[in-house]
Amino acid sequence: MHAPKPERGGGDAGRRVLGCIALLWLAGNGLRMTILAVPPLIPAIHDEFHMSETEVGILAGLPVVLFACAAVPGSMLIARFGALTTVVIGLVATGLGSALRGVAPDVWLLYGATIVTGFGVAVMQPSLPPLVRAWLPDRIGFGTAVYTNGLLIGEILPVALMLPVVLPLVGGSWRLAFLVWGIPCLAIAAVIWLVAPRPAATHADPLVPRRWWPDWKSGLLWRLGLMLGGVNSAYFSTNAFLPDYLNQLGHGDLIGPSLTALNVGQLPASFLLLALAGRVERRAASYLLFGALTLLGAVGIIFGNGVVIVASAAVIGFAAAAILILALALPPLLSKPEDVPRMAAGMFTISYSCAVIVPVVSGLAWDATGVPAVAFIPIAMGSVLIIVLAPTLRLGSRGGNGV
Repeated sequence: MHAPKPERGGGDAGRRVLGCIALLWLAGNGLRMTILAVPPLIPAIHDEFHMSETEVGILAGLPVVLFACAAVPGSMLIARFGALTTVVIGLVATGLGSALRGVAPDVWLLYGATIVTGFGVAVMQPSLPPLVRAWLPDRIGFGTAVYTNGLLIGEILPVALMLPVVLPLVGGSWRLAFLVWGIPCLAIAAVIWLVAPRPAATHADPLVPRRWWPDWKSGLLWRLGLMLGGVNSAYFSTNAFLPDYLNQLGHGDLIGPSLTALNVGQLPASFLLLALAGRVERRAASYLLFGALTLLGAVGIIFGNGVVIVASAAVIGFAAAAILILALALPPLLSKPEDVPRMAAGMFTISYSCAVIVPVVSGLAWDATGVPAVAFIPIAMGSVLIIVLAPTLRLGSRGGNGV
């Protein structure tokens, strides 16, 4: 499905749809922009605060922990204030948290500001699926691909621009650099609040559902959460272990190309899913294909060498991004309107818990065996989980709005 175009005689409706698409893309940027501003600044922060490697690991891991722990409170905020207001709250918290990191006098307040930033992102994430359903009810797959494309751009921009552009502009100050990346989040919050369409204030409004606690007994919730967990685990674990793995193999020169391939490899998948949205998200074969590609990438890293590892990292980035987009479309597709936020919140809680646990298991496996390649076996198992669970989702069933 291609981007919707204004219909003849329906210019206002067409402009409204295009406006919603733009707002979703901007909100997607806000999901990762301040989080991925951290890695390029870690050396400077490390030197100023004399941090240990454990403290650096905590700083890097806190947002993922918040993504898991604060998703359900995000669902509660949606039930109380609506998805639109919750997105704005999340963007403001994210922007202010980023700015607060820039004035932190010690590592503990830096952690506190990072928690504020992570909380803002965590409550935003379950807000976007109900917004997609409310704003683009006939184009849920496309709307999901749009904000996920924004998310991926929001990952790449701070990493690409921080050292060559932003730091020179602020005189090399990592503190001012955090402020710079907080400003767009506040600006996006203001734009969304001012121009986003408001629904009629009714109890049936899909933007203001009344149920917020996830149904932890739901088999569908656990299948969605574990599938998304397999994706998140593959992405975060590969980012975490690939540099040391390449060093152990004597290919330290491939660290930069491999990480670039892993992260930039996500963009082609995002644009592909934008073009195919509406045709692939309800087909189990789509998940089987990309799950198999993720497995192939893990196998390539374990048994490959040199350029094969770089190519395998690109395959994992491509396949993981594709499954991420497809999986994020499923809560609004498979749930009733009032259940979308709590389904999404439960899915994020489970999936990001996997993203915390699997890297730990991978590290323990490496330490216990002394074999670096063993760290990638849990990644391979996560992709097998996707392949096994996808056919059980009953993707042909229809959500509450007949999509």
